[in-house]
This record gives sequence, structure tokens and C-alpha cells, in this order.
Amino acid sequence: VHWYGLMYMIGFAAAWWLGTVRAKAPNSGWTRDQVSDLVFYGAMGVILGGRLGYVFFYNFSKFLADPVWLFKVWDGGMSFHGGLTGVLVAALVFASKHNLRFFRLTDFIAPLVPIGLGAGRLGNFINHELPGRVTDVPWAMAFPHMGPELRHPSALYQFGLEGVVLFIALWWFTSQPRRTGAASGLFLLLYGVFRFSVEFVRLPDPHLGFIAFGWLTMGQLLTLPMIIGGLALI
Repeated sequence: VHWYGLMYMIGFAAAWWLGTVRAKAPNSGWTRDQVSDLVFYGAMGVILGGRLGYVFFYNFSKFLADPVWLFKVWDGGMSFHGGLTGVLVAALVFASKHNLRFFRLTDFIAPLVPIGLGAGRLGNFINHELPGRVTDVPWAMAFPHMGPELRHPSALYQFGLEGVVLFIALWWFTSQPRRTGAASGLFLLLYGVFRFSVEFVRLPDPHLGFIAFGWLTMGQLLTLPMIIGGLALI
């Protein structure tokens, strides 16, 4: 049993619980069974999309050298952007099956996601993953196997922003009726801004480094369409 796997379970359980809470609201248009089905579709999208996204966005050369590595999920390697793509594909299938408008569905999903994102970042921190860049801020810490230099705990920054702040903002925003697509747009915009910002203090993937301008990371590049899409939806 791995910490990161436990965090995934926390994220899926939280999404199911929050979804059932929203489904019980008057005139929600949702049933408990629909929420359970939705979480199952979303879980498949997160896992399959997250793995495929990591392989193709971040380490395609390793896949070419060893295609079987794609299935070795116990070796680690999951991508948020791949997971998001997987969830969107799952939402399309779910919306078609239940005759739902796509953006009405993604608006329902948006506030259910941040707790899982935050839990995942805690898993990264416990596993000493996603180390930050060297710094002298008072809360800097040494990472095992990375020498004595003190670094930003960037996974904790992401936990606070992508998990706590994003959840509070979306749960509050969706507590009142909003125009279709607004909650989805707010999710994309806020996550994109948070992720783009934290990348400035997080070490880029060692096998990729900076991909442009001496500072742009793959995470930032993949986040730009989210920011643009979020603004367009809002």
C-alpha cells in the first residue's frame, strides 16, 4: 500500500461524499446513484488519463525504449493535465449516457475535485517528491537524497493553493446558482494561475529541465491553455 494510492482513495471518497451532499439539495436534479456512477467514471478518467499524460507529456522517450513501462504504475508517474483530460473524456461519455449538458456536468464536478488534488500533493510531500528550488526562506527544508541544501516545500504550496484555497473558492462560488460554465471556468483559471506560479519555486523535471526562455517548464506550458480556457468560459 502506497501513500499516493491512499491519497487517491481519499480524493475519490471526498468527491463521492461532497457530490451526495450537493445531490440532496432541493431541485439538484441528481440522485445518489448518479453521483456514484459519476465518481466511478471520474476515477477511471483520472487514473488512465493521468498515467497516459505522464508518459506522453513528460517521459515519452522512456516509453519508446520500454513500452511495457506504460503499465508499471507502481513505479510512479502521474500527470495532472493528463488526469484532467481523462476526466473530461469521462464526462463526455457520462453526459451522453445520461443526456446531460456537458458544462452543466463539469460545473457539478468542479468543486468536488480540489480535496483530491490537495490530498495528492500531501502524498507527494510524504514521498519527498516535487522538491522545490534552493532558498533561504525561514520555512525551507532539506529533502532526503538531495543534499544538505534547504529548498521550498513546493508540494505544500500546491496543497494549500490547489487543495484548500481552490476548494473554498469553488464551494462558495457554487453555493448559489451561476451561469452555465462559470464554475468550470473558475476552476480552470484558478488552478492554472496557482500551478503556473508555484512552478517558479519548484524544480523542473530533471529529464526535461526548462523547455524555453531559461525558465518555462512543461507544467507551465500545459497550464497556459487552462488559463485561457477558463477566462473564455467565464
